[in-house]
Parts: sequence; structure tokens; C-alpha cells
Amino acid sequence: MDMTTCTIQPATERDVPTILHMIRALAEYEKLAHAVRATEDRLRRTLFGSHPAAEVLMAYAGAEAPGAKAARQAAGFALFFHNYSTFLGQRGIYLEDLFVAPEWRGHGVGRQLLSRLAAIALERDCGRLEWSVLDWNAPAIGFYRKLGAVPMDDWTIFRVTGDALSRLAAR
Repeated sequence: MDMTTCTIQPATERDVPTILHMIRALAEYEKLAHAVRATEDRLRRTLFGSHPAAEVLMAYAGAEAPGAKAARQAAGFALFFHNYSTFLGQRGIYLEDLFVAPEWRGHGVGRQLLSRLAAIALERDCGRLEWSVLDWNAPAIGFYRKLGAVPMDDWTIFRVTGDALSRLAAR
């Protein structure tokens, strides 16, 4: 594997157009492009407003020398937030999305993002780092297993959205 050293840093409001572009690319890859409702305005409000709902790490590859900003490219991102484990009595980190641009896959960008996220989890005294992956995404599953992640085969994710969410709220 050709290792590319990336700069991993917290996203800023300037990154919103790039984040949205990567969200759309991830949705396309996952065959869920029809489900994307995010907009730049919504991302600005929910990620950088007065009560941020999540945090984003950006991976930038390339040199950042004065006058050479064009050589620096967004290679990927990780969007995450805190959850809580009642069994551990500790916060955890839930990785909502991890995306590496196709041209940067196989260069260690995903590993660097997850490594930084694991370091954040330890710095914040979190008991675990977890995420979901689509069952058909064999490349991602293989990658995660190599990092030591284990599937939670006995658990099924449930979700309530749209009309079902409205009906449930009205009960």
C-alpha cells in the first residue's frame, strides 16, 4: 500500500461545500443518493451553529506551502458524535460517516482518519468507538476487520422516520 501522509484536522465552516460534496459521493457509492436531503445551509447550522450536532474531521493530502494551496486536496472525512453506554457508564463515539475519495483509497487515508478518531476517543475518556456498515460493503468490512473492529452480529439497527416518526410522536 502506498501510504500518503495526510493532515487530519477538525473541519471548519469553510469546509461545508466539500463536506456536502463528499456526503453526496458517499451516498452515490452506497446506492442511497435519493436519500440525501442535506444542504450547505443545513450543514452550516447543524455542524457549526450554536449547538453542533456532530463533529467532522477532514483529511487533506498534498503540500500546503504558501501559494500552493491548489496542491492540497480534500482526501476524505469522518463525521462523528458522542453517544453513551449505560453498561460502561461512559461516553462513546459513534462514527456516522467515513468517506475517502476514490482517488485516495488504498493510500492509508481511512486508517489515518480512524486512528485520529480513536485518539480523540481516548483523549475524551470514551469507552468505545463504533459505527455501522452496509452488509454488502465487503471492502469496508475487510478494512475494518484488519483494524481490529468486530461486527455486532447479535444486534439489529431499528429506525423510525417520516410518517412513522410522526405517528409515533402523536401517540
